Amino acid sequence: MSEHKNNYPKLHNAAWPGVVGKGEGGEPPIDLDTMLDLTAAAEVDGVKFDGFDLFLYLPHIDIDSTVESDDAIKQLADKAQARNLQIGTVVAPIWQGTGGGAAMGDETERARFLAQVRKGCYVAQRLGELGIRPHGNVRIDSAGGVEPWLADPEANQKRIADCFRQACDIADDHGQTLAAEGEICWGGMHSWKRMLELLEMVDRPGTLGFQADMAHTLLYLMGYNAPEDAILADDFDWSDQAAFDAAYKQLTDALRPWTNDLHIAQNDGSVHGSGSHDKTGRHCLANDPNGKLDITRHAGFWLREGGELTKKIRHLCWDGCMFSNATMMEPQTWNEILAAMIAVRDAHGWQE
Repeated sequence: MSEHKNNYPKLHNAAWPGVVGKGEGGEPPIDLDTMLDLTAAAEVDGVKFDGFDLFLYLPHIDIDSTVESDDAIKQLADKAQARNLQIGTVVAPIWQGTGGGAAMGDETERARFLAQVRKGCYVAQRLGELGIRPHGNVRIDSAGGVEPWLADPEANQKRIADCFRQACDIADDHGQTLAAEGEICWGGMHSWKRMLELLEMVDRPGTLGFQADMAHTLLYLMGYNAPEDAILADDFDWSDQAAFDAAYKQLTDALRPWTNDLHIAQNDGSVHGSGSHDKTGRHCLANDPNGKLDITRHAGFWLREGGELTKKIRHLCWDGCMFSNATMMEPQTWNEILAAMIAVRDAHGWQE
């Protein structure tokens, strides 16, 4: 019998590291079937991944054919079911290069952004109706860079908020919730203060939440693209655990009430970009000796309030975005990651 008693939150792996940051001068993509096989094969102490989170775009998914054909959605559900995996949060392809446009852009760009949100919500809804997706959100961001946002911060923030409110209407129509992933590369979401401001401006807490990624949010502390909002000083002594925890508590106390999705991840205090992906918080291996986070303990800052479990987040996802192909094709990578996920659930999970 397994020594790991908790069965919630469910443990998911992200499939998109096989796509994001690949191609365009980088390494070739890893196909969806291979990513799912690697996920399904991982096992630690008899515990396996419960599911995966998914980017709804090529080469993994052709969202247009998926929307147009229920057979394509059923085939996706069958891929998951055949491996005893569920589907969780899905990423709407809202960027200009994937058919969308910037949320702070002109009317045409915003219309493209919202059209991609609508497709993502439809696919998410159908996967739920097919019984393969019991939980999860539709992930979005502002789909625009920090530099253009800085041209007129207040007007651009207002435009993003207005676009996000329209996205919330679409999500409501499909019975879905949205998760905005805060990263230093997305204008209006590039600092913890601006992220919080945006969520409050949209003011749809039942529909739009915050997707916290433990790698990306570490860069929030450092104020990488917004030095005015840094919590840690430039010369911060990383060995001062008490000071780090105080800073991390300030960050998580502000954003936790909005958090509806959590990526378990490690970061070494640096940024990384590959392929077409802008520089953002570097995702490190779970056991990276240079990692700044105690993954198990710091995950609790997101999953607990006043020491008590919030139980708001029904599944956790490991994000290995921009890992090398050699790293991802090594089965031990996923066993070590799964072990880190299990440790988080042992410490901050529950039974149902």
